[in-house]
Formats: sequence, C-alpha cells, structure tokens
Amino acid sequence: MAIQAFLVASFVFSWLASTSNGVTTFSSLQQTLIVTASPHPGQVMKAGEDKITVTWSLNTSLQTGIDSTYKTVKIKLCYSPISQKDRGWRKTVDILAKDKTCQHKMGAQPYTNASNNSLTLIVQRDVPTATYFIRVYACNSADEEVAYGQTTDTKKGSNLFEVRAISGRHTSLDIASVCFSTFSVVSLFGFFFIEKRKAKALQTK
Repeated sequence: MAIQAFLVASFVFSWLASTSNGVTTFSSLQQTLIVTASPHPGQVMKAGEDKITVTWSLNTSLQTGIDSTYKTVKIKLCYSPISQKDRGWRKTVDILAKDKTCQHKMGAQPYTNASNNSLTLIVQRDVPTATYFIRVYACNSADEEVAYGQTTDTKKGSNLFEVRAISGRHTSLDIASVCFSTFSVVSLFGFFFIEKRKAKALQTK
C-alpha cells in the first residue's frame, strides 16, 4: 500500500513539475478555431511560386470569452501522416516543443475575433515535396500555444494538398549552359581548322 501511494505521489509531482515548467502538449489544446485554405484537395502547389490564402475565425458555438487569452495567431504548414511515414525528422510528438509535424511557419499576426480573418502567403522556397495541411495556433501573451484550428480532420486524412519543391534549375542557367557548350564546340572546330591550314602551309613550302 505504501509503495502504491509513493508511486501515485511521484506521478503527481512529476505532472506538476512538467506543468510548472511550461511544457505544452497538443492534446491539452482546445480546437476553437475554424480554418480553411485556398488549395483544394489534391491540388499541387509549387514552392517559391504559388500562394495560399488562409482564413480563420473563432467557433461561435463555444462559450463567450474563451478567447480572452489569445494575443497572436501562427499559421503553419504541416506534414500529413503519409509524408511522415518512415521519416523520424517529421514525427508527431504530443509535446509541442518536440513535435515535428508543423515545421514550416507561414506567417503570424495579432489575434482578432473577427469572422473574416485571412492572410495570403507564398509557399516558401525551402518547403520540401510532401503532402500538407494548414494549422493555425492561437497564442497567449507569453507566446505559448493555447488553442488551434486546422484544415483537416483529427486523423489528418482529409483536405490535403501537395507541394512540389523547386528543382534548383533556372532557365537562365540552362541558357548559359547551352551557350557555353555551343561556344566550346565552335572553338574546337575552329582550332582544328586553324591547325589544318597550318599543316597545309608547311607542306607547300
């Protein structure tokens, strides 16, 4: 009995310690925001080129004042489960400080409880090829996540879209490469032509 009481007390103290240290878990957050985004399911967006419009609002069916601590919102691009499989560096962890689901911050702005909040953002050039959804976090004055909303369901299987990473090749580089190759070929033929004329000139002497 004493051992059981000790174990329970240890668990409670550990939980209190983690809470006092400001450890925020995703499972502790309330889904109070309604979030939509412009890409339709399955649409392919190009990194560094295409833009996404994100809209969000407070769920008005919830109790009044539930957003009293909300000060800012953060908009993030998040990996879907299919793009996390066998990729530990994208792993979902309940502790938000360790979570790798939403690595790509798209933008942030002060929170308002208006019904038509929206922001248009470009897909950053460093976003890798994967399947994504959008999540919006509401943060308090200490910049801690206190609530969220997302464009997909709880299992993160609906309303997903794709991003294609930039190839790293540019038209200007391709043109320069072709010009250099052409110049090299012309120079080579010119060299052989000059050498051939020199050889003929020596033979006629």
